[in-house]
Amino acid sequence: MKSKFHILPIIIIAQFFCTSLWFAGNAVIDELTNKFTVGFNIEGYVLSSVQLGFIIGTLSFALLTLADRFSPSKVFFACALLGALSNLPLLLPEVSIFNLLTARFATGFFLAGIYPVGMKIASDYYKEGLGTALGFLVGALVLGTALPHLLFEFNSDNAFNTVLLSTSFLSTLGGFLIFFFVPDGPYRSPALRIQLGVITQLFSITSFRKAAIGYFGHMWELYAFWGFVPLILKTYSQLQGISIPIALWSFIIIAIGSISCIVGGFISLKIGSKKVARFMLMCSALFCLASPLFFKVSPYLFLIILCLWGMVVIADSPQFSKMIADAAPPELKGTGLTIVNCIGFAITIISIQLLNALTDTIPITFLFVLLSIGPLIGLYFLRK
Repeated sequence: MKSKFHILPIIIIAQFFCTSLWFAGNAVIDELTNKFTVGFNIEGYVLSSVQLGFIIGTLSFALLTLADRFSPSKVFFACALLGALSNLPLLLPEVSIFNLLTARFATGFFLAGIYPVGMKIASDYYKEGLGTALGFLVGALVLGTALPHLLFEFNSDNAFNTVLLSTSFLSTLGGFLIFFFVPDGPYRSPALRIQLGVITQLFSITSFRKAAIGYFGHMWELYAFWGFVPLILKTYSQLQGISIPIALWSFIIIAIGSISCIVGGFISLKIGSKKVARFMLMCSALFCLASPLFFKVSPYLFLIILCLWGMVVIADSPQFSKMIADAAPPELKGTGLTIVNCIGFAITIISIQLLNALTDTIPITFLFVLLSIGPLIGLYFLRK
């Protein structure tokens, strides 16, 4: 068996490769929507289809305790390959809206066997320093999520095919890396049977419940912010009468969160995961509440602010995952992480669709104040 030193970099790289599937549809959304004539904002539906698929996937994985009853490395491998295949229908010459949303739903479903299962694999290798390990792992998720925007920016001639084929190839490669180089961890405690009452059992644990609610507040903001970063940039460009390379800056603003995930992981070794998570939630709430003012500042300051927001919006995620993993019984650690992810992503659909519905009702400059609701609720439960 490889040592811990070699295992973590492989998990990180595989997570980065596979999660590039997440925003592949959103990165090429303009080219996709040019094929349709619709009377509604399709971008929110494309993103929500992935989230809905992820929710159904994580619920299925959790109820069947798949990541705890079977080898998590093999589960990761299978889902990485199936997620890669889910991109391919979008390459067909004639794509209907139904095919588009179904393909993105399937991508989300198989991501349920990648993101939380990747964290489960890491927790099977690390008892000490899990917060730092998960910091690197969520950092990889952030880079993977941002990558399609970068691919689109630098492949403008044939960006549509390039983004979809590249992310499918990377996901396949990531699956093979886990399958061949990351065996089941030494701290894995497999569950022997399906436990349908597992959700009630987990949420009856006070520390698990509080960490989970804090995570839910974080998720209310996270994917709505990530999904609407291009709209924030586009709105500012129109108000200021300037041109901003939206795909490039969308990548930077999302990807920079990987740095704060890693730094937060190291800080958690000294002050604890709860303090790191609480501080980041507080900063996120402040950014949301102050967001109408951001559209009035100079371009350089505007981009700096968005980069800082991109850092604080994700830095608490690995620390919540660490708190959740610590609170769950060893044999239910994978299921605990999966079910909390399931509920958290269900919440993202509500916040995404809320913002999507209100884009024609209230000024976009005031839209993102609503995202403060989640961090404020999370702060309340972490203080109790």
